[in-house]
Amino acid sequence: MMTSWQPRSVDYLRILGEQNPWWATRKVPARLAPITERPLARTLWMRLLRSEPRRHQVILGPRRVGKTTVLYQTVGHLIANGISPNRIAWFRMDHPLLLEIGLDQLAEAALENCEADPKRPLLLMLDELVYADKWDLWLKTFHDDGWPVRVAATSSSTTMLRQQRRESGVGRWEEQYLLPCRLEEMLDLLGRPLDAVAVQETLAATLADLPVGRRADPELRGLRERLMFVGGFPELLTGLQGDDPEGQVIESQRVLRSDAIERAVYKDIPQTWGVDNPVVLERLLYVLAGQVTGILSPSKIGQQLGISQPTVDRYLSYLEQAYLVFTLPNYSSAESSVQRRGRKLYFVDSAVRNAALHRGLAPLDDPVEQGMLIENMVVSAANALAAHSGVRLHHWREGNHEVDLVYDDPRQPLALEVASSPGHSRKGLKALIDRYPRFAGHSYLVAPQATTISAERTDSGIGMLPTDAFLSAVGAQAHRAMLTRIGHLDRP
Repeated sequence: MMTSWQPRSVDYLRILGEQNPWWATRKVPARLAPITERPLARTLWMRLLRSEPRRHQVILGPRRVGKTTVLYQTVGHLIANGISPNRIAWFRMDHPLLLEIGLDQLAEAALENCEADPKRPLLLMLDELVYADKWDLWLKTFHDDGWPVRVAATSSSTTMLRQQRRESGVGRWEEQYLLPCRLEEMLDLLGRPLDAVAVQETLAATLADLPVGRRADPELRGLRERLMFVGGFPELLTGLQGDDPEGQVIESQRVLRSDAIERAVYKDIPQTWGVDNPVVLERLLYVLAGQVTGILSPSKIGQQLGISQPTVDRYLSYLEQAYLVFTLPNYSSAESSVQRRGRKLYFVDSAVRNAALHRGLAPLDDPVEQGMLIENMVVSAANALAAHSGVRLHHWREGNHEVDLVYDDPRQPLALEVASSPGHSRKGLKALIDRYPRFAGHSYLVAPQATTISAERTDSGIGMLPTDAFLSAVGAQAHRAMLTRIGHLDRP
């Protein structure tokens, strides 16, 4: 099972000690594992200790959402619950010296430091997993050959979802998604939790159960705008507070350009895909930021950037896999039509879009741009839920009619039109219901100043929801879906 390599050099021994301070102190430093936790940090440690089904755990998400922090907090929970610190080994896989060493050799070195067996495995924490050579094959080997090793890892790229990785991963590791904070999670971080939402089996049932007649909460508007402009990144939300909103936004955009955008465009994507000219990637991201919530035309974008349409499509897929943007296909009952027709473009977080364009607070003075950002926030919240639940998202456009979001849950589908005003036209929703009657009673207009009206109780089958009420319900539903995915709730 093991090789003869030993980390005997002073440099390697120093790295091991620096990256695993709990070997000496028996605790995780507070600066690495702050008290404030995202929900995944409260549950991941329990999944790691569960023997059946035996799986490695991989945390996926964009930069700055707190993946590394969640992993450190998981270490803290493990130690607090009786796991020997020597059975927990941390390796930052993009460290220059660790790039030279195979995962088998690192696992062997850690096993030499502890007493591990299949019932009490070594818990191997691998930050930025995909920097390790042949990482997928070693995770497969650890699992199939019965190494007393359980892995928890992070990655800022969905490289591992490529086809050649799927075969290695089936039955051997599970993917847990950590996306930017949603509204209700942001309020928890800031110590201002919302009233609990009664979560049902489906999002449609949860929305139908919301109190009828409830109006938008005016106090939430400023907090929603903070989330929209600072972004759903825990360190920024908790660290950039005070009486200077514009200064907070400018600093947030500086950090996001440096860490979330430039590191993805100039480091992660070139390292993974071998892109020789990342400047074109950055220019593409800038063009996409100007077209947020719009229908994509790869051919026109290619002409604008001086590149071919296949290159646009390929580079767009890289940006999607780096968790910067995502697209929604057009809804159709025929799968071939879904693949064939135009896609709408959204950013995983509105603040990243604003940072790419250096927009500051300018969108607050532009009603059209603010409307696009509200739509992006609503759809990105649904996208976070979809990542946990596996439900597919679409938009719908046919002739002159369109609907912003179709949440295609086979049990109870939903259709949503996102607007700036409760008086917005329902023509698109009505046309969708005429075309697909199953959306009757499950369609809503979502607007900031709306009053809650249940779709099931209207003659048209179209209800209405305040934006913040919808965001809160989606956040609560996503939390339930995350618990189900990680195995802390029975699957429906």
